[in-house]
Amino acid sequence: MLEFNHRKSDTQHARMRDRGIYLLPNLFTTGALFAGFYAIVQAMNGRFEHAAVAIFIAMVLDGLDGRVARMTHTQSAFGAEYDSLSDMVSFGVAPALVIYEFALQGMGKLGWIAAFVYCAGAALRLARFNTQIDTATDKRFFQGMPSPSAAALIAGFVWAMVEYGVEGNDVRWLAAVIALFGGLTMVSNFRYYSGKEINLRKSVPFFVMLLVVLVFVLISYSPPEVLFGGFVLYGLSGYADAVIQRVRRKPAG
Repeated sequence: MLEFNHRKSDTQHARMRDRGIYLLPNLFTTGALFAGFYAIVQAMNGRFEHAAVAIFIAMVLDGLDGRVARMTHTQSAFGAEYDSLSDMVSFGVAPALVIYEFALQGMGKLGWIAAFVYCAGAALRLARFNTQIDTATDKRFFQGMPSPSAAALIAGFVWAMVEYGVEGNDVRWLAAVIALFGGLTMVSNFRYYSGKEINLRKSVPFFVMLLVVLVFVLISYSPPEVLFGGFVLYGLSGYADAVIQRVRRKPAG
């Protein structure tokens, strides 16, 4: 009887652990959520540079929470759902509102439609990603542009325009194109490199560290231009890959 009670107690503790919430990875997720919310507030106050930087901070924190969870073996169903909801705010709603407040609101219906296409694209992208987690897909690539990268494209554009003193109304059509490009590319079938096979706990050649240092130097020298240019190239890489794959499959005539 005593052994049975011990087993029952152990089972109850196991269930409590299953229902528990791991603090460490969810702290990063909460930080990303706060950064997305902060970006919305700053955009409403007309402080677009702060809003853009907040989206980039959310992107960094979002990239850390999953890796921290895997490295500390603290993955959970709650964390996955929480991360997805946080991503929708930080990389769906926030960038859409930031670019709308910055440049699109003067376009009337076309402006909010362009912002909504981006927001809806982020929601669809996240929903598709969640349904494909357990499927046997090539983990080296994302299907469609990932929402953090699309958000970084929006934030980089706004930050670069503010840096050069360009008024949003002067580039509203370009802003609409970028919003539509980001929204539609997220739900495309183009392949985007994920970097998931990179193991941070393994040794790397010396030149890799030199490249990392060079990237940090370039970003610190001129963050808006480098970040915006980098994510423009990343956004176009999926289209370039599709062209290359099509050319390879084309039979020689």
